[in-house]
Amino acid sequence: MALTIQVPLNAMFADLDESLRALLRRELSRQGFKDVQIAFDAPSREWASALTTPCVNLFLHDLREAADLHDRTWREERGNGAARIDRPPLRVDCTYAVTAWTRVVEDEHRLLSQVLAILNAFQELPRALLAGALADTAHQRFPLTSRIGVPPAGGRADFWNAVGGQYKVALDYVVTLACEPGVSADRGPEVRTQSVSVGDRAGAPGSFEQLHRSGGIVRDHAGRPLADAWVALPGAGAFTSTGPDGRFSFDRVRAGRHRCVVRAADGTEAEQELVVPGPGVDVELAGSAA
Repeated sequence: MALTIQVPLNAMFADLDESLRALLRRELSRQGFKDVQIAFDAPSREWASALTTPCVNLFLHDLREAADLHDRTWREERGNGAARIDRPPLRVDCTYAVTAWTRVVEDEHRLLSQVLAILNAFQELPRALLAGALADTAHQRFPLTSRIGVPPAGGRADFWNAVGGQYKVALDYVVTLACEPGVSADRGPEVRTQSVSVGDRAGAPGSFEQLHRSGGIVRDHAGRPLADAWVALPGAGAFTSTGPDGRFSFDRVRAGRHRCVVRAADGTEAEQELVVPGPGVDVELAGSAA
């Protein structure tokens, strides 16, 4: 199989910064922390000396693979009568050093305490606040999970020496992103129908029956595969449900035209004709969501 490489436009680190800025601004203002600046600069002495208002600094200082989420399984995609496999994304842990900056140390501790409470509460970043491509499941297929208080990979003193800043209490905050490679391979035409002939060897010549396996895929209104949808052929007395990839199949189906009824968990229904043998059916449920 020949590989196709189409590297997508990727600005996920900048988008993550903007998403965190939106979250902190919203939650801090709700608790009366007005006009707090959210910055992502290296917290050097020069940067700190230029501050004129309270500030929360999130400095992205470490990027590495989330080894516990490493995935080698290529994902199969089907559509338009063809099938392809996509290389899985690289899961990346983005580690920020989070610090609070005010003129009075008591105010600094109050601000840092509130930031800790916010980041600890939102262990999955709210989708409504995700910026840019982070809100698109084609770029970020997994929820953006986070954790706070993770021990730093290196010494804290080494960190402050490296950025040229004064030692300061900091929170280590990790968000896990997915980096899509845009690497795929075509697997050729999609097989949706299989046929088998069965009969009695002792019977009359030609006394056999041909049975078929046939199916299709169910998608929601946005075109995403819909799992756990109920699918039935009322005339044949057959029923099944869709898998995680939205696909379904029926075994031992007689040739002909069959009424195919699909129902999602929210009660949304659709109906199509399944021709056996044939190319199968693609069913879209308007109003349903994966």
